[in-house]
Amino acid sequence: MAVVTSTAGAKPMKIEHRKVQRDGRWWAFAIGKAIAGIVFLLAALFPLAWMVVAGFKTKTEVLKTPFQFFPEVWKWENYAQILSDPDFLRTMAWTFGGAVLFTVLALTVNSCAAYAFARLDFRFKRTLWVIVITTMFIPGMTILLTSFIVVTKLSMLDTLAVLVIPGAASAGMIFFIRQFYLSIPASLEEAAMLDGCGRFQIFVRLFLPLSKPPFVVMGITAFLAYWNSYVWPILTITTPERFVVQQYLATFRSERSTELGLLMAGSVLAAAPVIILFLIFQRQIIGNIKMAGLK
Repeated sequence: MAVVTSTAGAKPMKIEHRKVQRDGRWWAFAIGKAIAGIVFLLAALFPLAWMVVAGFKTKTEVLKTPFQFFPEVWKWENYAQILSDPDFLRTMAWTFGGAVLFTVLALTVNSCAAYAFARLDFRFKRTLWVIVITTMFIPGMTILLTSFIVVTKLSMLDTLAVLVIPGAASAGMIFFIRQFYLSIPASLEEAAMLDGCGRFQIFVRLFLPLSKPPFVVMGITAFLAYWNSYVWPILTITTPERFVVQQYLATFRSERSTELGLLMAGSVLAAAPVIILFLIFQRQIIGNIKMAGLK
């Protein structure tokens, strides 16, 4: 008598087993990804957290061995003392004003150049565009000496102009804004021309209102570049009243090397505007990064 073995019940069991394996692998991957993200976040935030806490330490506790993260006694006087320092407040205000002026000038100059390369037709356009793009690959340190000679002959040393004007034009910023302008439909521009708008009116009334996404990213980039500048101000600014914040902190470090807790408090307050700026525009920054990735 023949015996017939049925495999109908075995197949669902195998499928269910594979599903359980896939679910187990997915959960393992998700947990590993979460752990890696937490470790990366802690590693990224640890220096900032240590700097904030170090602002509450005494002179000897900052570099105390063995390492101690939290102070024995929280010294709030460090932040109060640095905030009551008129030189520090003047430097912060001077740097902030210069950063705003530099950002506005950079966006103005580079957006105009980007519109010209994106929409206008003129002689030697391709040649000039190649020259502009080539400057992106020239390290800034290689032209530092020649730039210093130029601003010296122009009598720009020890002025706000020497901090704002030389770095306003940026090939990277022109390229970024130009790519955005190329994505704007030409039909909008043609409709504006039919309404009697000239090139400048089209740029001001049509392109500028649509330029918020690239302007946010490039504006923050320009602001950070000015706020964190150190080498160029050291070369061109000698009057203490015109020091930018990085110069002030470097001078403070050399002249008052024992007051590290006070220095950490000043560093935290110097970093605060940058952090606040990022928190305000973080949605726009992340959204623009996603758009750039999709393109």
